[in-house]
Amino acid sequence: MTNEATVSGILAEWINSLQIEDIAEDARRDTESTVIDTVALTIAALETDYGLAVRKAFAGKGSGTVWGLSEGFEPTAAAVVNGTCGHGEDYDNTFEGCPVHSGVVVVPALFAAGEALGLSKSDVAKGLVVGIEVANRLGVIAGKSVHSAGFHPTAILGTMGAAAGVAGAMGQSPKQIRDSLGVAGSMAAGIIEYLADGSWTKRMHAGWAAQSGIRAAQMGAAGFRGPQTVFEGVHGLYAAFAPSITPDFSPLIDDLGTVWQSARVAFKPYACGTMTQPFIDCAIRLRKRGIDPKDIVRITCEVGEGTVHRLWEPLAFKQSPPSAYAAKFSSPYTIAAGLLYGGAGLAEFTEEAVAAPEAQALAAKVSYVINPDDEYPRNYTGHIRAELANGEVFEERQGQLRGGTKERMSQDEIVEKARANLIFARRSPEAAEELRAFASDLFTGTGPFDARPLSGLGA
Repeated sequence: MTNEATVSGILAEWINSLQIEDIAEDARRDTESTVIDTVALTIAALETDYGLAVRKAFAGKGSGTVWGLSEGFEPTAAAVVNGTCGHGEDYDNTFEGCPVHSGVVVVPALFAAGEALGLSKSDVAKGLVVGIEVANRLGVIAGKSVHSAGFHPTAILGTMGAAAGVAGAMGQSPKQIRDSLGVAGSMAAGIIEYLADGSWTKRMHAGWAAQSGIRAAQMGAAGFRGPQTVFEGVHGLYAAFAPSITPDFSPLIDDLGTVWQSARVAFKPYACGTMTQPFIDCAIRLRKRGIDPKDIVRITCEVGEGTVHRLWEPLAFKQSPPSAYAAKFSSPYTIAAGLLYGGAGLAEFTEEAVAAPEAQALAAKVSYVINPDDEYPRNYTGHIRAELANGEVFEERQGQLRGGTKERMSQDEIVEKARANLIFARRSPEAAEELRAFASDLFTGTGPFDARPLSGLGA
């Protein structure tokens, strides 16, 4: 097999030949929305405990912009901070079929690389689309297999997407891109043991993948050789991180430039794990029907088997999450939040909201049964069956993820979400429209890329 015939070789030829005018309008639009969503979420998390900790850990000064902060950071450190804060509240965009959070990896990587390497706006715009496209296509192949092996898809597949995006933005040759991807395979890492105690490592996976993608692309550009069979090899990416499947690589290399997976990102209406979001819709509808949570004696949900180990078990732990972050991956709590508070935004995932006695009491009444016909991971659905003390039973179903491919969120809705998150961070609400203009200018403007306008956004 020649280098050109390898999976990374085919991918590299496409990345090298892609021109910004070749990018479909819907892929561009979703990429702009991804920038808006990601930057606002990062700013909203800067003053959190983990946001302060990661800023302290990577406090070296430099020319890289951390969005919302006036002080400059070393560029790859800026990528780590932006990615960690952007992913920190689990409110960022994702991808149906495999919950890889491409935006909070690719946007920090490309913005940091754009500043550090003197790239143009159009270079960065192309790299954003390439990075999201590659990460999502890798996710189509992976399905739930990376999670099943104990790894975080955002950490693993995001690293590869970031490397591809930065390599494309740099204008690398096909050989350099193949090497960048080969090197990135050895930088991919991220276990999901955070599920055991709600600790912070999931948050850093996005930022770490972003800086790894930059480093891998720089090494590939310098001629550092990486394995050409990084995807399909006996010891390649899928053999290492998704050993339960025999990968079919056609979703990665077929229809490049004609089918755009970067136009299929899913934006979250709620600040928590993706698979629990349709259940929150059901809970809010029950609230609107006038059901008093105090009258509920039992809530039973039909769920997909693949979601159980992350969102439902151990059940006693999920019914009483020990922290606000752990609550984001607790279906019992998120359902309780929808019923009690009528929403599940940033305000519903404070330590005070999660520890409220009424929230704890209601979450303890929520359990599940496995529905063998559930469509997960091809589709995310929700179901709640609430039994009341007087014997009445109420049910609600949500057939798809709001914000996903079957029920899209408009860019106006993304801007409204950004506005709410900026207000939460005590920033000016008008900054959301400034952010929209910045994102659009990446594709329509000329000249060098400059992220410095984002340093004081909404201040």
